[in-house]
Parts: sequence; structure tokens; C-alpha cells
Amino acid sequence: MEFDEIQKIWDSQTHEPLWSINETALHKRILVKKEKVSHIANFSELLLLVVNIGAGSLTLGLNYFKPPTNLSLYLMSAWMLGTALYVLVSRIRRLKSSDTFDRSLLGELKQAMSMATYQVRLSQLMRWNIVPIGFLSLLGFWESGQSIWLSLGLLIFFGMTYFAGGWEHRIYQAKKRELEALLTKLEQK
Repeated sequence: MEFDEIQKIWDSQTHEPLWSINETALHKRILVKKEKVSHIANFSELLLLVVNIGAGSLTLGLNYFKPPTNLSLYLMSAWMLGTALYVLVSRIRRLKSSDTFDRSLLGELKQAMSMATYQVRLSQLMRWNIVPIGFLSLLGFWESGQSIWLSLGLLIFFGMTYFAGGWEHRIYQAKKRELEALLTKLEQK
């Protein structure tokens, strides 16, 4: 039997095309993907806020109350608190922009794409944020006369953190590509 004949028999018996898209299942799948992306973005933002505010405040306080003061640690504190402010402003903008998408299948997918794009940018920014923090930390260690071995250990730590950030960034890029492929398929049909 030819494929065309099988398809005609199927169509006559079931009254639906052989290859059809179950819109309800697809919509649920898109909602699950959107929730995953939203959860990751929320968790990343809150983690970055807590870590940067906590570490920036702790570094600022310790440097202020423990003489001699270290200029590079003041700069690192300002950088971390500035990063926290940037993440907070970005979070507020992201949450406000989520109201602009309609609640259709395509709208939900576009919102998920928007959040995935945001997460990719955020992870790339935070990966590059390791460089100035690492540099200022090493400079602070050098100014305070710490052991070369401790400085070398810190350099290795920041190097490993930078490469781990790249690994994480590639995961977010893959999730974004999945959503892009789904959007392309939907727009073709």
C-alpha cells in the first residue's frame, strides 16, 4: 500500500489529518518551558542581588573598620553594589515587559523567548563581571601584602569560575535555541 492510500484511509476513518498538531499539548509544553525560563531568571536575579549586596557590604564594612584601608577593596565594593543595582533595575524592567505579551500560544512562546534572551545576556554579563571582581580582589591582596600562594589560589579560583560561567552560559544558549526552533516551526505552519 502506498503512503497516499494509507493517508486517505486514515482521513476517511478519523476525519483528522494524519499529521496534526495538538494545540493544547503544545500550549502546555510552551507554558512549561516558559515557567522553567522564568524560574531560572528569577533565581539568577535574586542570587545575584543577595551575593552582590552581601559581599559588597561585607567588603566595605571590613575595609572601613579594619585599618589600613585598601582602595581596591573600596572599588570592588562599589562595583558589586553597582552590579546589584543594575540587576535590580533589569529585573524591574523584565517584570514590567512581561505584561506586553498576549496570552496566545505564540504570545507565550515569544515571552519565553524574551526571557531566554534576557537570561543569556545576564549570564554573559555576569561571566564578564568575574574579570573586574577578580582583578580588584587580586589587587587588594597585593596591596595588603598577602602571600603569593594565596594570590595564586585566588587567581585559579577566578579562572575556574570564569570557565564555569561559560559552561552555564552555553546551557542557557541551548535552551534559547530550542525555543527559537519551536518558534520557527510555528511560524512556518
